[in-house]
Amino acid sequence: MSASSGPSGFDPSPWLKVGQDMMQGVLDFLAQQKSQLEKAGISFPPLGAASNETEALQVLQRDFAQRHLSLWAEMLKPTGAGTDTVSDRRFVSSAWSESPVFDYIRRAYLLNAEYLTRTADAVPVTDRNARNRQQFLVRQYIDLMSPANFAATNPDFVKQAIETQGESITQGIRNLIGDLEKGRISMTDETAFEVGRNLAITPGAVIFENEIFQLIQYRPATTKVRERPLLIVPPCINKFYILDLQPENSFVRFAVEQGVTVFLVSWRNPGLAQGRLTWDDYIEEGVLRAIAVVREVSGAERPNTLGFCVGGTLLASALAIAAARGARLAESCTFLTTLLDFEEPGDLGCFVDQASVAAKESTIGKGGLLSGREFSSVFSALRPNDLIWNYVVDNYLKGKAPTAFDLLFWNADSTNVPGPFAAWYLRNTYLENNLRVPGKLIVAGAPLDLGRIDCPSYFLATREDHIVPWRSSYLGRRLVGGETTFVLGASGHIAGVVNPASKNRRSYWTGGGEIASADQWLAQATEAGGSWWSHWIRWLHQYSGKEVAPPKQVGNRRYKKIEPAPGRFVKEPA
Repeated sequence: MSASSGPSGFDPSPWLKVGQDMMQGVLDFLAQQKSQLEKAGISFPPLGAASNETEALQVLQRDFAQRHLSLWAEMLKPTGAGTDTVSDRRFVSSAWSESPVFDYIRRAYLLNAEYLTRTADAVPVTDRNARNRQQFLVRQYIDLMSPANFAATNPDFVKQAIETQGESITQGIRNLIGDLEKGRISMTDETAFEVGRNLAITPGAVIFENEIFQLIQYRPATTKVRERPLLIVPPCINKFYILDLQPENSFVRFAVEQGVTVFLVSWRNPGLAQGRLTWDDYIEEGVLRAIAVVREVSGAERPNTLGFCVGGTLLASALAIAAARGARLAESCTFLTTLLDFEEPGDLGCFVDQASVAAKESTIGKGGLLSGREFSSVFSALRPNDLIWNYVVDNYLKGKAPTAFDLLFWNADSTNVPGPFAAWYLRNTYLENNLRVPGKLIVAGAPLDLGRIDCPSYFLATREDHIVPWRSSYLGRRLVGGETTFVLGASGHIAGVVNPASKNRRSYWTGGGEIASADQWLAQATEAGGSWWSHWIRWLHQYSGKEVAPPKQVGNRRYKKIEPAPGRFVKEPA
């Protein structure tokens, strides 16, 4: 066996060239980005021959070359394959290690990917947002170029095609054609679920509706209920039933079974007729209108309130505006994975800059829709290996049918957003972070100051959240008035929230006190096993009043039952 041919006669030079092309492509891309940023007035430190940055890149290059030589030397061993353990789940199949060729391909790719990541980190960019965008785009490029994504370099594709006598290829083509017709990648068996049949089936009724939302009141499930109800404000950029999936993982059902009378906002999936709606409309005729109905129906002057993600941002804005008008409308607030301070917005910030927001303002800012498909594409791009390439490989290369998964069914059930609402939100949160500045924004005719929210607040963040970074969620504590409790759950933005107490999986962190730094808080916090739901309901009961007889029916004389839960609005497609 010669060094030129490699193990089993395999010539490594094409794959070395692939790695070199990947590196050169990213370096060229970074150079173009640098040039564009400089034109925009963003400065870079000088890169002289003796600069620290140049030395760092040279060290990276030498290390990269040496590791490739070491890899090739290892592949030349009599066994013809390396011995290092590869933990990346894209490459854990035994088919990758059974062949020296594919073993080399995956190892070379991982080596190239690490080098490109470190190179992107080392390129000197003084503007934080520009650096984040560079790093994000390099990660996208690296994930795209994985050999697992291509038929010619995925041994599982070859193995399955042989075992099925080509049927996996035929089925993969059928899956691809079906998804092209739908305009999106299938992530789950969508025939397995139906909203109102086996999703969002907690008993209740719609008791109010307007152009923006329906209000659901859920029926009691206990012989006694707490006298103060809970109003839930979910995000308006997707559908509420993420909090009411199936009975065993329904947050709504859990709250009802703990003796809480629950009301919930079901946002309308807007069509062209609602394309003129603004942030002010969602505050005035959305959240504040819902609170008014809950107060009248329940008789509670100040209900408990809960907002999830963007729903939390809306809830905080509404309560601050009410306070500016002299009204204290909530006994307590719960913010689930919510951003109030957008200083560190995470990877989502990579999609927002002055040019993109100005484009939204000039096109749909005066009327129109930001489509649900665009939202879905953005959120999928935040986790491409989990939400894009994983399904490309399974559906199209291996010809598999997606399994039934309620959370992914919800993920594919996208919603539109009114253009004026979206343009205002992007500019005043992600782009300019105006929400945190007391009095800078006038919303619904009143100055917005989150510090006016003086009720107790419960903040739940999740440690692996790629949409609302937990440290950013923590920053919200310093903006609101009143006592705050911060809890950090395990897992991500959705799975960390939908962590049912009945299964009691994962863990969460509490304590830590009210201190300035998120990391200092975590260092002092205590980890507890199981679901944060149990911790939260104990906290909520402090502000829920005494136990009383449950209401005999939903609504009242003015607000009568319109239709059974979950209502029409949540079933409207984008």
